[in-house]
Amino acid sequence: MHVPDGFFNAATSISAGVVAAAGVTVCLRGARRELDDRTAPMAGLVAAFIFAVQMLNFPVAAGTSGHLLGGALAAILVGPYTGVLCMAVVLLVQGVFFADGGLTALGVNITIMGIVTVVVGWGIFRLVAGLSRGRVAVAAFLAALVSVPASALAFTLLFWIGGTAPIEVGAVAAAMGGVHVLIGIGEAVITAVTVGAVLAVRPDLVYGARGLTKPLVLRDAEGTTTTVGGPEPAAAPGRLKPFLLGGIGLTLVLAGVVSFFASSSPDGLEAVAENKGFLGQASDHLVTWGLADYGEVGGIPVGVAGIVGVGLVLLIAGAVAYAARGRDAAKV
Repeated sequence: MHVPDGFFNAATSISAGVVAAAGVTVCLRGARRELDDRTAPMAGLVAAFIFAVQMLNFPVAAGTSGHLLGGALAAILVGPYTGVLCMAVVLLVQGVFFADGGLTALGVNITIMGIVTVVVGWGIFRLVAGLSRGRVAVAAFLAALVSVPASALAFTLLFWIGGTAPIEVGAVAAAMGGVHVLIGIGEAVITAVTVGAVLAVRPDLVYGARGLTKPLVLRDAEGTTTTVGGPEPAAAPGRLKPFLLGGIGLTLVLAGVVSFFASSSPDGLEAVAENKGFLGQASDHLVTWGLADYGEVGGIPVGVAGIVGVGLVLLIAGAVAYAARGRDAAKV
């Protein structure tokens, strides 16, 4: 759903940029409560993983593909404030180095793909996790499912307000919402599987799982009480390095190998824009490097471009998380 240059007028692009900048600033402060020396590297890994999986377009309808957005996944794994920072880094690297999303539309992309998906995804996750008595995977599935069409409808609203082409807002909203519900199903599966896998191996690293399990209080015939369980996941923290190395290895395989098999069909936004007659408003990217279009411009194999992108995101997101961490945060 990366918005290209040319879709929005200057006023809307600048306004969205202000919203995105304000959101990132707030999240830099809020992330201090979510990050410490041990969890900051996890944020870098999550951002790199989202970058890699976003390369893996999957078919959702005839001639249309979709890919992970990742806002709900990031919020559940590392927290909503840190999740927005992860998404902002991914979108920045994609826009600047890979021409995936316009530079003038960077604020729009961070707003609809970063802030909206994180806020909606995190809200749905907390609601469902509370109602389902801590079923994290179920809550993750529904959070991701809802976050994608929410982002699509946010784009439609913004384009209706400040797009460079007139649209029938109802028709575009129906088309965007419909195709992105299908994409949302794929997003939900990826998110639930990923969160479930991390829960199985390192539940202490899933931010959204903290505090969901209430202790069970047992009382015997003599009135003596025994508390079983607690607010934190049961598994001991363990060493972080093996988990990080394994996660980085998987991420590199996804970006460097699996990316060759991604669908080449246009994604949901591109397909709707072409069908509704406003795809022609897109303009050429302002800066084109050899990595543009994931190596296609420079003749670089997509896998090599993906590995470079993973490295860039991992370093930048990790540095941002490390800088934003709470200096006195307790080790989790």
